[in-house]
Amino acid sequence: MSKKLEGKVALITGGSRGIGAAIAKRLAVDGAKVAITYTKGADAAVAVVKAIERAGGKAIAIQADAADADAGKAAVEKTVATFGPLEEMDRVLDINVRGVFVATQAALKHMTEGGRIIMIGSAVGERAVAPGLVPYAATKGAVKMFTQALSREIGSRGITVNNIQPGPIDTELNPASGDWAVPQKAATALDRYGHVEEIAAMAAFLAGSESSYVTGANLTVDGGMNA
Repeated sequence: MSKKLEGKVALITGGSRGIGAAIAKRLAVDGAKVAITYTKGADAAVAVVKAIERAGGKAIAIQADAADADAGKAAVEKTVATFGPLEEMDRVLDINVRGVFVATQAALKHMTEGGRIIMIGSAVGERAVAPGLVPYAATKGAVKMFTQALSREIGSRGITVNNIQPGPIDTELNPASGDWAVPQKAATALDRYGHVEEIAAMAAFLAGSESSYVTGANLTVDGGMNA
């Protein structure tokens, strides 16, 4: 039985840990050839690649700072040279909006009808739930509007653009046992942190054929934090 993403190629920026790593592994399980980029921590990136390969998938790791425009372009070109034209792409954005613009522009040159662009924004890009989030929320809000505007620009090419907006997810950067965990957990309707696999599941849906009529959408996966 063929897998949902058989024959597809995915580039996941920031794919060596947390949500990015979970998405890389999930898309590989669904049949995609996966390239991940990482800024630091080659060991973690190699571990993700090896985990994918042990499960029968294909993956490569590329050292590239998401804030470096030239590095972002080079990562796209290396992915295409290794695996062929891009069909799916995930944009994991930490702090840099420009990196998303540049890498998306580079990838679009290689994308064909049926391709998928998947951003990773944040629930706080939709609704600022607490003080102290001005730069982060503004950046994620930019990803939200970039998603909506880009979906209009490239809809005629048969390429969808969607934005996953996670709430509190248990990762190294925001552990469920951290100092901020209690108020974040309390703000959710489900009274718990989310798991990286739950974000990866949404990414897998958006990367597959069943989401073919979903574009320009901001899909909040936050345990009801913004409810």
